[in-house]
Amino acid sequence: MNFYEQELDKLKQDECLRKISDISYKEDKYIVINGKKYINLSSNDYLGLSTNKAIIKEFIETNKMDKEFLFSSASARLLTGTSSIYFKLEKNLANLFNKQACLLYNTGYLCNLGIISSLVHKGDKLNHASIIAGMKLSQADFYRYKHLDYQHLETLLKKYRAKYKKALIVSESVFSMDGDIADIKKLVELKNKYNCILMIDEAHAFGVFGKNLCGISETINVISSIDIIVATLGKAFASVGAFCVASKIYIDYFINKSSSFIFSTALAPVNVMWTNWLIENKIDLIKEKQKKLNNLLKKVHEYLKDNRHTQIIPIIIGQNKQTIEIAKKLQQECFFLLPIRVPTVAPNTARLRLSLTADITFEEIKKMFEIIKGYL
Repeated sequence: MNFYEQELDKLKQDECLRKISDISYKEDKYIVINGKKYINLSSNDYLGLSTNKAIIKEFIETNKMDKEFLFSSASARLLTGTSSIYFKLEKNLANLFNKQACLLYNTGYLCNLGIISSLVHKGDKLNHASIIAGMKLSQADFYRYKHLDYQHLETLLKKYRAKYKKALIVSESVFSMDGDIADIKKLVELKNKYNCILMIDEAHAFGVFGKNLCGISETINVISSIDIIVATLGKAFASVGAFCVASKIYIDYFINKSSSFIFSTALAPVNVMWTNWLIENKIDLIKEKQKKLNNLLKKVHEYLKDNRHTQIIPIIIGQNKQTIEIAKKLQQECFFLLPIRVPTVAPNTARLRLSLTADITFEEIKKMFEIIKGYL
């Protein structure tokens, strides 16, 4: 048995071996595997737009003869992989957040990686996998403050800030594993107090929260105080890619310094068209879906008597083996809910990660929790 086989065997023994689910297709709030239909509770399609056949059909019929209805950009943006539709979408996203400029990236991972690695360098200072990877790639010194512990963050700033020319504070708004929310007002306060750059990742909040769909930063009215906001288009917006909005100075800098932007073949024009079409033509529908989802969140969190209030709900089981067993039991009852295991999460916190989407009903979620209770 060679090294790689040994590593895979160890993962299997530890109940940590990952496999790609053999999903046949998706249909509305369901996924189909080997002919069996499951309620999809592990999706980031928070508004249920990606499988809406009526909207997809309308988009295709409206745009299929457009010259930009193409399935490949065939080049990086700085070469020939760009056109007017890219600039139009960037302008619309910047306007949505009331920021000067915007830049598209291929994924949220590449967005965070490219921004952080270009923004700070060896000798600078920093605070999700893409954020950590960006820090490491930058070769800058970085310090991780305890989760939601802003006193600890300030202790680190007091101790180290004076040593560096630049300092970057980075945080998600809605955290992807626990579904809790950062105190962005406090982060703004610390950014101003210690002369830092503040970057907020709204990946799981964009489209879900805010009057203009801009996330947690909008709900507490601090967008103007945040230097860089990033978000993905592959979750609530049912598309692909990611973006950052900021001042024109930052965006121009990223165009020239962000390797993951410079050296990547651009998003396919048809995907850019789709995202832009949703923003320009379906914003009322998106807001209706947003309202529907938030009504569901209110009912579910009242039922659970917790205070998270987001669409991501961790159901902490503890050990990998028991978590996997309960996930299999739920699948037998047609609920598709995947286990999140160590080492993705801390020891003894293996969990089922519930993602609520707009078309799921409260009755379905209540039934699922009743099943889980029967196995705990």
